[in-house]
Amino acid sequence: MKLGIVGAGKIVIDLLSFIHEIPDISVQGICGTSKSEHKLRDLQQQYEIPAIYTDFSRMLENDVDTIYVALPNHLHFPFVKQALLRDKHVICEKPFTSNLEEFLELQGLAMERGLILLEAITTLHLQNFKLIKEYMDSNSLGEIKIVQCNYSQYSSRYNAFKQGNILPAFNPDMSGGALMDINIYNIHWVVGLFGSPKRVNYLPNMERDIDTSGVLLLDYESFKAVCVGAKDSTGNSFCSIQGDQGTLQVNSPANTCESFVYTLNQQDSVNVNQQAHAHRMYEEFVKFEQIIANQDTETVKLLLEHSRRVMEVVQLAKDSAGLRFAQRK
Repeated sequence: MKLGIVGAGKIVIDLLSFIHEIPDISVQGICGTSKSEHKLRDLQQQYEIPAIYTDFSRMLENDVDTIYVALPNHLHFPFVKQALLRDKHVICEKPFTSNLEEFLELQGLAMERGLILLEAITTLHLQNFKLIKEYMDSNSLGEIKIVQCNYSQYSSRYNAFKQGNILPAFNPDMSGGALMDINIYNIHWVVGLFGSPKRVNYLPNMERDIDTSGVLLLDYESFKAVCVGAKDSTGNSFCSIQGDQGTLQVNSPANTCESFVYTLNQQDSVNVNQQAHAHRMYEEFVKFEQIIANQDTETVKLLLEHSRRVMEVVQLAKDSAGLRFAQRK
C-alpha cells in the first residue's frame, strides 16, 4: 500500500508512531493546509515522509494508491469523494460522514468505480472484540437483558468552548458533539455485536447548540442498550453485557477493548486479553492493508454494511433529539 495521509492532528501522529511496523504500508506523503505547513515539515523530518502537500489535488496526482482521511468530521465527505473520483482507495476516520445520505453516495461511488472504501474504527478489528463476538454468537451468556457502554472523557477543548472559543469538536457546523465524536465508538461496539436496533432515542445535554454529552437508548425489544458519551465530564469508561446466564465486563472504552472479565452464573470469573499489539490502531491497519492488497471486496461489503447501520443509528439519534446535521458548503 502506498499511503497518502490527509490531516496532521493527534490521530495522524498516533498512526505515524507505529505504521512503520507494517512492512507492506509505505507512507508516501502527508497533506495539510498552508497554515499547518510548519507542522507538516516537522512530521516529515521526524517520520521520514517523502513529500508534504498543502494542495490535496497535488497529492492525488502522485504515486499513492490509498488515501487516509483524518480531517474534522464535516470534511470527510468532500475529501473522500475527491479521492474516489481520482481512483484512489480510501480509508476514512470515524465518523464516516456527517449523515446517512453522504455515506450512501460515497458507498455507491466506490462500488461504481471498483474501489475499496473503509471506515477507520478500531473497535471491529481488535482481537478482544472479535472474541467477545464469538461469545455472543455462541449464546454463552444466555438471553441478553442489558447492555451498557460509557465513554466519558473531559475534552481538552471544553474550557475554551465554555469561554466562547468554538473549536471543531464542539461546532455543530463541523459535525461535532459527543454523539459524533465519542459516543460513536459505543454505537460501533453495540451494533457490531447485535446489529441494528428496533428503536433509537437520544437524550443530549445541550450547550451552545451542541451536545456536550448524552445518553443514547437502543431498543432491541428483547433487551435494551444504553450508550453514554460525554466530553464535558469524566467517568469510568466501560462496556458490559448482562445475560441471564452470565455477564461480560470490558474495563476500558469501546475503542480500545483492552481486556474483559467473563463470568457465568455461580462460576469463577475469567480474565481475558488477547490483544495482539499495544497500539489500538495497529490491527485495523494490518487488516486494511490485507483487504486492499487482496482486493477483498466481500469483506469490504460486510464492513460497509456495518458502517451503514451505524450511520442509520446516528441519523435516528439526531432526528429523535432534534439535532441538525452540518450542511454541505
